[in-house]
Amino acid sequence: MKKITAELLDQVSEQAVASPRQRMNYNFHEDLGDNLQRLLNAMEPYTYIRPHRHADPDREELFVVLRGTLLAIQFDEEGNITDSLVLSAEEGNYGVEIPPRTYHCILSLEPGSVAFEVKLGPFIPKGPDNSAPWAPEEGTPEADIYVRELAKRIHI
Repeated sequence: MKKITAELLDQVSEQAVASPRQRMNYNFHEDLGDNLQRLLNAMEPYTYIRPHRHADPDREELFVVLRGTLLAIQFDEEGNITDSLVLSAEEGNYGVEIPPRTYHCILSLEPGSVAFEVKLGPFIPKGPDNSAPWAPEEGTPEADIYVRELAKRIHI
């Protein structure tokens, strides 16, 4: 039995804090080629996962907040925000499912935030066809500015 405990969330959050990217995954699936990908995604505030979509093959993606506060954002093809939700168990907003071929990103708004993420496998690294062309690359100064602009646009 694989268990999701407070101790596991603490451990993965500590690894996220120590990581240069300020986030860390903990995979429950045994292999990146598995047909079902299940993982914890620990993220510190304003970490940046470039907006992306899951297309070819088309796949939904499910995020459920286990701890902390996250911001889920959905975009159209031009980068306009079409929907968003602040995920917080305390507020009663537990999760979102992102449709296939839909640009999206998740931002952490609180230290120690952890989501449970589920999507069909196998894992396919984000490439140019699935990364949003209008969003800056991870690890750039432009990305830091972009993340804060997104939060402002949603009045966070």
